[in-house]
Amino acid sequence: MTTIAFVGLGIMGQPMSVRLQEAGFDVCGVNLTPERVQPLVDAGGRSAGSIAEAMDGADVVAVMVPDSPDVEEVLAGEGGVFEHAEPGTLIIDFSSIRPDVTATLAEQAREKGFRMLDAPVSGGEAGAQDAVLSIMVGGEAADFAEARPIFDAVGKTIVHVGTSGAGQTVKAANQLVVAVNIQVLAEALVFLEAYDVDTEAAIEVLGGGLAGSTVLEQKKANMLGRSFEPGFRIDLHHKDMGIVTSAAREAGVVLPLGAIAAQLMAAARANGDGGLDHSALLRGVERLSGRTTD
Repeated sequence: MTTIAFVGLGIMGQPMSVRLQEAGFDVCGVNLTPERVQPLVDAGGRSAGSIAEAMDGADVVAVMVPDSPDVEEVLAGEGGVFEHAEPGTLIIDFSSIRPDVTATLAEQAREKGFRMLDAPVSGGEAGAQDAVLSIMVGGEAADFAEARPIFDAVGKTIVHVGTSGAGQTVKAANQLVVAVNIQVLAEALVFLEAYDVDTEAAIEVLGGGLAGSTVLEQKKANMLGRSFEPGFRIDLHHKDMGIVTSAAREAGVVLPLGAIAAQLMAAARANGDGGLDHSALLRGVERLSGRTTD
């Protein structure tokens, strides 16, 4: 039985850890707020009080934390994975972070005798709960093949996209597409409402044509009901858009819509919406249109 130390049991990490335990892996979870580990324990997994404790007997380390500095701290910080994992351990970073940071950490891992895959995911909390995430994986092909049963336990679309950092680059592109899609959907909804159209009927027919998308299907209920419980927070998407715009600038690539979407995401945070689901970009369109319901 493969033993997995899972570091970071937030909105995404918690259901992923449970799914891995249910799939037959031996999962030991560790989180800054220990109560987040309870669903894993209820599923038959184990809880650890520190990264060092979680590393005991672990064949694989899975990481799902918010940002680049968090991954650096978990892996290379004092008391971190690099300090306590056994040589040969496979590290899978499910977090969404900067590609250059991933490449640097992967090199450090190799120097210390570890193997590392960057495997950011898409699909939000619902995708994690239903084990249908899209997973874009960077790293060595042999390590990807070894990790495939782990990916299969939490994902549906799983693709090896290249060397270390490639997974994070593809995830950045994913977040660009999602942000622009949500923004355009929000604008369309406010436009429809301004003409007193039956919005549920309108969204249904839009979803059946070329305008249909996974974003529309997953976010229409949030927008129609103005219910923005976070499946993926604006704070995190703001971070991801920073990764996109920075990487584009370094590559000399111009992303006009991406730049606008990044600014609109920043505006949502500045207006206090950072903790809401990213479908709450709708609130920004309402503010700009003078149609706020607060």
